[in-house]
Amino acid sequence: MSSTLVEKADAAADVGIDPTAETGIQSFLVTFIIRRFDPEVDEEPRWVDYDVELYSTDRVLDALHKIKWEVDGSLTFRRSCAHGICGSDAMRINGRNRLACKTLIKDLDISQPIYVEAIKGLPLEKDLIVDMEPFFASYREVQPFLIAGSKPEPGKERIQSIVDREIFDDTTKCILCAACTSSCPVFWTDGQYFGPAAIVNAHRFIFDSRDDAGDVRLDILNDKEGVWRCRTTFNCTEACPRGIEVTKAIAEVKQAVLRGR
Repeated sequence: MSSTLVEKADAAADVGIDPTAETGIQSFLVTFIIRRFDPEVDEEPRWVDYDVELYSTDRVLDALHKIKWEVDGSLTFRRSCAHGICGSDAMRINGRNRLACKTLIKDLDISQPIYVEAIKGLPLEKDLIVDMEPFFASYREVQPFLIAGSKPEPGKERIQSIVDREIFDDTTKCILCAACTSSCPVFWTDGQYFGPAAIVNAHRFIFDSRDDAGDVRLDILNDKEGVWRCRTTFNCTEACPRGIEVTKAIAEVKQAVLRGR
């Protein structure tokens, strides 16, 4: 719904006019069942339901905002850009890992309650917020930055062909939302596994023709908690909000380990 329509609807509501009649857009009453947890008062998480009036073009993030701002200010969740770039609002929506800002109400079955909970496999801090430190620790361990053994010529860039760039282009799209890693059943049961996101970011530099530390990263991932823990369930690929072929990238890293790059 455009900002102009929202403003018209709000103005109409203020003077007692039915916003639906003013905008011509139908609203719906949607039930959200959210898994809440406050470590100061709760011993275990609990499910709480909320009825929210929404439009089909609203997102799950809009519903969470409405609950927090109008119903229960104690509801806690992360969000920042609200446009699928920062990756901070990853959560489980109807049992699937998604970004709340990219999940439209019209794409869900609103005849049934919409279940929302924190992503799995990481320590739960409060409501929809988890401790991301284990996730970022694995990310840092694969050295996700360019390591070059030589300097470019003064005033020159490191030249790379279009063909060389295409090899790792897909894995440059990662926004570190943890949706892929926290959808992995191996990660749920084994907190030591690097996880798909760390491997994806290692892939991005392993196959970069400008980088000289691919062998170092392959040694790091050639570990019992590295790429060989992947069971190829494709959960990570399905969960990625950026459409990265995560399972394919992991397979390519496995092949690079076997052939010594």
